[in-house]
Amino acid sequence: MNIGIENQKREAVAENLQQLLADEMLIYVKTRNYHWNIEAINFSELHSFYEEQYIELEQIIDEVAERIRMLGHMSIGTMKDFLSYTHLSEQEYTTDAQEQLNQLINDQEAIIRFLRKCGRIFDEEYDDLGSSDFVIALMEQHEKMRWMLASHQA
Repeated sequence: MNIGIENQKREAVAENLQQLLADEMLIYVKTRNYHWNIEAINFSELHSFYEEQYIELEQIIDEVAERIRMLGHMSIGTMKDFLSYTHLSEQEYTTDAQEQLNQLINDQEAIIRFLRKCGRIFDEEYDDLGSSDFVIALMEQHEKMRWMLASHQA
């Protein structure tokens, strides 16, 4: 592959994107779980809101996996791999709306910080402006998702 990025640098970008893919998958599963198991006075509102969030996350997951493939690497795709690559952690099961929102906000913030770091590294160290632009756009998307989550807190 000759796209103007050295093989070693493409590999490093892909490795970071694998970690992002794992994070996206974990927050997706957590959001889906909360959609199914929410217990709150505003159940209907949060149930629908979580659905909007996990649908958006599904699209992000697909885009990240495809970006990895565009760089010439295979995307991880097993739960074992996702759990070994992720920066996030599974947490105690909860049906409490405030605890669910807090966990999702914390995860969104962790993803935003990682994306911000990747944006700089992909540009400055790996000469990959395309991947830098890609993760910056994802960062902005996650910033909005985080804001929406925070807006649902009491």
